[in-house]
Amino acid sequence: MKVVTTEIPATQGVLLAGGLARRMGGGDKPMRTIGGRTILERVIARLSPQCSGLILNANGDPTRFAAFGLQVVADDVPGFPGPLAGILAALDWTGANRPEIAWVLSAAGDCPFLPRDLVARLHEARERESAQLAVAASGDQSHPVIGLWSVALRDELRHALVVEDLRKIDRWTARYPLATVTWPAEPLDPFFNANTVEDIAEAERLAALDDAA
Repeated sequence: MKVVTTEIPATQGVLLAGGLARRMGGGDKPMRTIGGRTILERVIARLSPQCSGLILNANGDPTRFAAFGLQVVADDVPGFPGPLAGILAALDWTGANRPEIAWVLSAAGDCPFLPRDLVARLHEARERESAQLAVAASGDQSHPVIGLWSVALRDELRHALVVEDLRKIDRWTARYPLATVTWPAEPLDPFFNANTVEDIAEAERLAALDDAA
C-alpha cells in the first residue's frame, strides 16, 4: 500500500464565480446574503486556512468584488465556455505568478459550507491512488467543479478547450487517473450550492446549523 505523507503541498485556491446566475434573475450568486454574510464571505472563510492564497475567477467588471480583497482573474477563452475556462485561467495565473505552486484547488463560489478538510483529503487521496487529479463528491453525486488540478496540465486543458471545444469537466477528468473523495451529505451537504431563490431559503436554514456547529 502506498504510504501517504502528512504534509499538504502548497495549493492555490480559485473561487469560480463566472456564472451568469440566470436562475436567480441575473447577478452574482456569491454576493447573495445568508445568515448575515455573503455566500462569498463564507467560501473565503472556509478556504483561506486551507490554501496558500485565493484568487477569484469572474468575468465582467472586476470592481464589483473589490470589497473581498482578492485578485480577480477573467477567462481568456471567449464565449463563456463554463467552469473549465475558469480552471484554465487559474492554472495559467498560478503558473505565471506562483511558479513554486504545482496545484490549484477549484471551488464554486456559491458553495457556502465547504469542508474544512477539503484540500487535505483531496491531496491525500490523489497521492494514495497515484492520481493526477482529484474531485469531491457527497452522497451519490460527484462535484467535478470542486477539485485539485495540476498546473502542469494547463497546456493540455487549453488544447481541449480551444481546439477540441470540450466543455464538460467530467469528459476532461476522464482522460487522467482520477481520485474521488466522498463526504457525508447529512446532516448538511458540504457542497450544497445556491442555484435558485428557493435554495437561498434552504441555505438560511443550513447556515443556522453550520454556524452553531
